[in-house]
Amino acid sequence: MDNIYYSVIEALIFASDEPLTPNEIINAIKGIDGVDTEITEEEIENVVNELNKKYDENESAFTILKIAHGYSFATKPNHAKYVGYLSSEKSKRRLSNAALETLAIIAYKQPITKPELEMIRGVNSDYTLNTLLEKNLVTISGRAESVGRPLLYVTTDEFLKYFGLHSINDLPKPREIEEIMKDEDFLEQKRKIMMGDIEEEAEKSLNDELADHDDDFEDESLKEENNYEN
Repeated sequence: MDNIYYSVIEALIFASDEPLTPNEIINAIKGIDGVDTEITEEEIENVVNELNKKYDENESAFTILKIAHGYSFATKPNHAKYVGYLSSEKSKRRLSNAALETLAIIAYKQPITKPELEMIRGVNSDYTLNTLLEKNLVTISGRAESVGRPLLYVTTDEFLKYFGLHSINDLPKPREIEEIMKDEDFLEQKRKIMMGDIEEEAEKSLNDELADHDDDFEDESLKEENNYEN
């Protein structure tokens, strides 16, 4: 392939807000240089590998990831803690423990019905499922052939992007999950998340108390004002 496409492919992936599939890259190149332009998905993958090799050699802070069936620029893992410190976006989109539990069950058991999900969790999952649907992390893929034809739930490409996966096959195996659960960095991150939840709950309780206090103060003020007028 002509070396010009190295920079073209790099520019296309860099400029895209969403993971760019090989087919989208091919269409973009052929749309400019003509439909007769010879370029394949394998050649694109080779270019991406060469680019990542160059980034590694130059000790760049970023790399190109294979994610959600496409390619996307991302900072390297060893910079994540610094980038995460500046970004509040992740905390805004943080999922509750119930949502993570539900999402994990759907991811590993999909397609799965709501009754099957609730049988595993042991609790009603209406609210959690609605939350995941609103965030586009899960979607309805059809209906089961069982009695009542319940809806079937599966994960989405947004789920892959959220967790940095190329495909559902990249989910960690049970043995790998056990190792992750014992990792010190994971335990530290878990502790921070739990502390964040506690702080949020404490702040919410404080705000509720302040609101109640303001209401009580307003009621007392009205009473005093009425007594004064009388």
